[in-house]
Amino acid sequence: MPGPLYLDHAATSPVRPEVLEAMGPYLTRTFGNPSSHHTVGEAAAAALEDARARVGQALGMRAGDVIFTAGGTEANNLAVKGIVLAALARGGRHVVTTPVEHESILESVAYLERFHGVESTLVPVDGRGRADPAEIAAAIREDTALVAVGHANNEIGTIQDVDGIAGAAAVRGVPLHVDAVQSAGWLALSGLGADAIAIAGHKLGAPKGIGALAVRGRVPLEPLVHGGGQERGRRSGTENVAGAVGLATALERAEEERAEAAVRVGAQSARLIAGVLAVVGSARLTGDPVHRLPGTASFTFADVSGEAVLLELERRGVVSSSGSACAAGSDEPSHVLLACGIDPAVAQTAVRFTLGRVGLPGDGPERLAGLVADAVTAVRF
Repeated sequence: MPGPLYLDHAATSPVRPEVLEAMGPYLTRTFGNPSSHHTVGEAAAAALEDARARVGQALGMRAGDVIFTAGGTEANNLAVKGIVLAALARGGRHVVTTPVEHESILESVAYLERFHGVESTLVPVDGRGRADPAEIAAAIREDTALVAVGHANNEIGTIQDVDGIAGAAAVRGVPLHVDAVQSAGWLALSGLGADAIAIAGHKLGAPKGIGALAVRGRVPLEPLVHGGGQERGRRSGTENVAGAVGLATALERAEEERAEAAVRVGAQSARLIAGVLAVVGSARLTGDPVHRLPGTASFTFADVSGEAVLLELERRGVVSSSGSACAAGSDEPSHVLLACGIDPAVAQTAVRFTLGRVGLPGDGPERLAGLVADAVTAVRF
């Protein structure tokens, strides 16, 4: 397969040309501070509010629900900490989540436990990484302040039954936060039944450093960043107007392409999975084979080093990863794979391929499967 092939879109994606074009005026001519009360500032403020309305529409939320952040990690922190801290005064001291969540959710919960006496319940997942909505319902207590789940897992691509989870939370009157950082652009986000949704621009074709949290107005939220009261007092600091415009543009374009791209890339991913399982005897697919993101194909290869396989693949012009970029440099096996019941030694052999909206060329899935087989063979012998 000629040239470098980038298959780590779950970590980040290239910026779309149309996004750069949309951002350009707000980095040059319309550069004002949107809090300034003059024509230059008001022009920036108008662009910011337009971007807010566009993001809200894509998420099925009101414009006023949207808070621009520096990315998905901040959005998840603001949702988990902000909703629970606001609930403490009303007796809410409990969070329900799962052990396969992104670190920004799990570490936010751990912070609340250490410093605010909050308790949490980690509802277990099955071997494919899915939580049972009935078990989530059973975990909700009288003092539960929040249920927090990822729409789709960043390592194995498993899609949660968010409809079922939303129903379980709604019956008990508990807010549901959905981490949609990985699912945005692949799955429909409007109509999820969530009270809060987090997204990140750089997974969609916007630059790094911009994200959003949409929180329904009825949900109290304690700000984490204090100052001038921007973002309706929920996230102070001068807003990244160009980034907000870029995020809105990228999200709209992803929504326009989503249905076609999901089918096309999903078919390519299925061919890749079938090819790898056919030619590498030690390969095991991780995650749910049906309820999974269209562009994600993740495997373990028993008895070889996953990192060594990645190096061999890169020598062959294929760039991929072992899992979450947020855990880069860690020698510990993936907490996601461990929660799925995978042996720690096997978990350390993981390799993840994540395709972007362009997908693979023609016979790319089959050729890539052959390269994977060559890399595993080179490592083993």
